[in-house]
Amino acid sequence: MTTERKILVLAGDYVEDYELMVPFQALQAIGYTVHAVCPGKSAGDKVRTAIHDFEGDQTYSEKPGHNFALNFDFAAVRADDYAGLLVPGGRAPEYLRLNDKVLELVRAFDQAGKPIAAVCHGAQLLAAADVLKGRECSAYPACAPEVRLAGGQFVDIAVDQAHVQGNLVTAPAWPAHPAWLAAFVRLLGARISL
Repeated sequence: MTTERKILVLAGDYVEDYELMVPFQALQAIGYTVHAVCPGKSAGDKVRTAIHDFEGDQTYSEKPGHNFALNFDFAAVRADDYAGLLVPGGRAPEYLRLNDKVLELVRAFDQAGKPIAAVCHGAQLLAAADVLKGRECSAYPACAPEVRLAGGQFVDIAVDQAHVQGNLVTAPAWPAHPAWLAAFVRLLGARISL
């Protein structure tokens, strides 16, 4: 399998269910090999997911999601082997950003100019990896202070929209999947036609 056809997804316990499962399946459906990994876990291990919804409260609600089976070993990951990186949100980025190897991976993708798609709280990893200085980034609005503190410009867009700047495609939350994934696929250089 060539590098151009492989995508890396960084996951962890309580990752947002839709933000992991939908891209994982959609990218495979159009021909990519997608490796979902988590620090300290191997292929076949599972991560718990959470379903975040917008029900009129001051913030999102959280419900138990599915147990998601990882399909690759985190210890075997090398950024050079992948065409792009996908960072789902949920609570996982909050603690994944404490892992030096995770931050090194994010930096390696960015330094190589490879497409990076981050949604919702995924911006926490971008901020912690110090790849947002002077750049625009959308995210869940509660992450705006982190984007700004990392030297980025928070882009406040509708929940179903995506923002692209250079190799970054970012979005506020899972309702943006159609726009966010389409922009990521374009950055990857893929063409989808009917």
